[in-house]
Amino acid sequence: MEFAFNNDWLFTETFDGGFDNACAVRLPHTAREIPYNYPDCRTYQMVCGYKKTFYAESSWKGGRILLSFDGAAHDASVFCNGHLSARHSCGYTAFTADITEHIKFGAENEITVRLDTRESLNIPPFGFVVDYLCYGGLYREVTLQIRPEVYIKDVLIENTSLRGIHVTVNISSPVSAGRLRTDFLDRDGRLLTSAEGRDFDCSFPDAKPWTPDSPMLITARTVLLSDSGEVTDIKETRLGLRTAVFENDGFRLNGKKLKLRGLNRHQSYPYMGYAMPESIQRYDAEILKNELGVNYVRTSHYPQSQHFLDACDELGLLVFTEIPGWQHIGDEDWQKQAVENTREMVMQYMHHPSVVLWGVRINESPDCDSLYSRTNAVAHELDGNRQTSGVRCIEKSRLLEDVYAFNDFSHTGNNAGLKKKASVTSKKSKPYIVSECNGHMFPSKTFDNEQHRLDHALRHARVLDAMYADDEICGISPWCMFDYNTHKDFGSGDGICYHGVMDMFRNPKLASAVYASQSDRSPCCEVSSSMDIGEHPAGNIGKVYVFTNADSVKLYKNGVFVREFFPCRDEFPALPHPPVVIDDFIGGMLLTEEKYDRRTAAGVKYLLDALARLGPSGLRPLHYARFAKLMLLKGFKISDAYRLYGKYVSNWGGEATFWRFDAVKCGAVVKSVLKKPCERAALEVQVSSRLLREGSTYDAAAVRIRAADENGNLLPYYQEPIILKTEGEIELIGPDIIPLRGGYGGTYVRTTGKPGMGRLYINDLFIDFKCE
Repeated sequence: MEFAFNNDWLFTETFDGGFDNACAVRLPHTAREIPYNYPDCRTYQMVCGYKKTFYAESSWKGGRILLSFDGAAHDASVFCNGHLSARHSCGYTAFTADITEHIKFGAENEITVRLDTRESLNIPPFGFVVDYLCYGGLYREVTLQIRPEVYIKDVLIENTSLRGIHVTVNISSPVSAGRLRTDFLDRDGRLLTSAEGRDFDCSFPDAKPWTPDSPMLITARTVLLSDSGEVTDIKETRLGLRTAVFENDGFRLNGKKLKLRGLNRHQSYPYMGYAMPESIQRYDAEILKNELGVNYVRTSHYPQSQHFLDACDELGLLVFTEIPGWQHIGDEDWQKQAVENTREMVMQYMHHPSVVLWGVRINESPDCDSLYSRTNAVAHELDGNRQTSGVRCIEKSRLLEDVYAFNDFSHTGNNAGLKKKASVTSKKSKPYIVSECNGHMFPSKTFDNEQHRLDHALRHARVLDAMYADDEICGISPWCMFDYNTHKDFGSGDGICYHGVMDMFRNPKLASAVYASQSDRSPCCEVSSSMDIGEHPAGNIGKVYVFTNADSVKLYKNGVFVREFFPCRDEFPALPHPPVVIDDFIGGMLLTEEKYDRRTAAGVKYLLDALARLGPSGLRPLHYARFAKLMLLKGFKISDAYRLYGKYVSNWGGEATFWRFDAVKCGAVVKSVLKKPCERAALEVQVSSRLLREGSTYDAAAVRIRAADENGNLLPYYQEPIILKTEGEIELIGPDIIPLRGGYGGTYVRTTGKPGMGRLYINDLFIDFKCE
């Protein structure tokens, strides 16, 4: 039997002070909510306490009573009726407390947890500065299990071939208490095959492999049978059949070469830090796959929620996961904990087919053979068929792992996107991946000016292009998916690292379109400019980039066709879908609108382009000679030059222009973007789900808010306040008055534990939720 153990906890910020002034909480729970920006990391650092009472049925006697914690940040001591039952010193892996010996059967029992969330602990990732907040609390779920005296502890599954696995079943006693049988079922519950024993190989000759496009999953149902054939215990584990191999010339999944195009992800959220329920954890995986169009994610810098990994399994997202840490290596006790963290990570996550690489080094730490020989050995001992790596920021580093992972921050906007492998490592025969790039090299906010936002996007386009151009780079995971809260030593002074291609609420910046446009899942057409001349010096819009997966983009000015533009392979030769560069806003209009002959139109266009690029003071004698020729042969006047420049280049002082961008795929328009002066600003709201289900604990919904004009274009300088209010069976997470930042905002709502309807008011809008 298994029971959710997430409701009716008491929480106190001072464990030694007792629970007289404790407040009622539900898990997942954060020790202290923080503001969106300018947080004080000291506020969540404490020795806090959790307490919960429960009734232990008399019928449970004779079994084992287990309490499993999915995540307790960071040093947890679990007491049952005042007796210490377990201690765990990692905030990012799960642990189980066997409380059997201290249970009072047929009576009420008390569980207390002493939780030390201080960042002065001598465990990873602490010991020096850390470029992310580490929060605190029982921030993942807790489960109470009633198991037989001898029970199944673990089912460890290794992929040995495309349709073969090795299974190791661990039970709680070395003494045999019956026999073990594992049934393998497809997603429809049909039996594929069965096997008996604790250690065996199994093959599935007719089963479909797990792929990003078709992530087929199998359930291994392991049962412990008594001598009479009665089922005494059961454990289910999901798996997928696949091979994943990093090689010197690329990564291969199921024998087929695949470029890994991904991003880094923290597990943090505004206000609540790490503490979000299953649906919100899974939502990040859906955003990565369906909105950003990536096929790969690195869980920086620690193992993340099993819910997130489950979603990656189901969606076909490949994962590089790693042990907790950031640059610092501590003393021997600290290192022993790092080795234990490696063991726990591999054992707890090895059944996920999405995981293709173990990170067994502390992120960006110096070489330390004495430590990393142990972490590498532990990973290979437990999972001999999955490769190891470790993220480093130093060149020519020692390599004990299988894959050289390097944080390449060499791109500065006007040089090569990535370094060559040979300049980074002398291990020419070893596989190579770029684990981070961009990030702090060019922070970008949603409210930065248009050119800055474009430069940010282009940096991402250049590193992706460099990765695709180089067969020796297996994949890339630029920094990072979204902005995140950090310590005072980092960020923009307000406690935020603005390194993401999305903001903290997962609202997309322009750079997110670079990734979305490389996928063919849905039409993408994101125009880099608002086309407002006042946003640009001297009213010169310059080059406009359209991030699209279409074949071409047709440009219209005030309804008149200008020109058709195609992906820019001169600038981005290797990208699957290069952006379309629009640098001609005149096109053929001098022919159609001014009725010039072709030679005259070409001459006038040449001069107008020169004026746009160089300005009047930058014109050269050749340009003046061309204009003199037009005056002499065609009767041009100075007033004609002013009129044409104002009409076709600057439009300064003229009537506002309407621009339409039609994305064309296979001869048909698949998406249109209309840019014109805003006549009506309105709020648009995107909700992760309007159906909220109370399962093992509360459910929540992510609410993304966007200010847009009547044509759906973002209004990046709309910074107005938003008033939030709830009624019914939902409650607000975070403040009830928020500003829009760069035209974006967000909030979260969660269930109260009662079925019914809930309503969220966003100024004069409202969103209804059904709570079950």
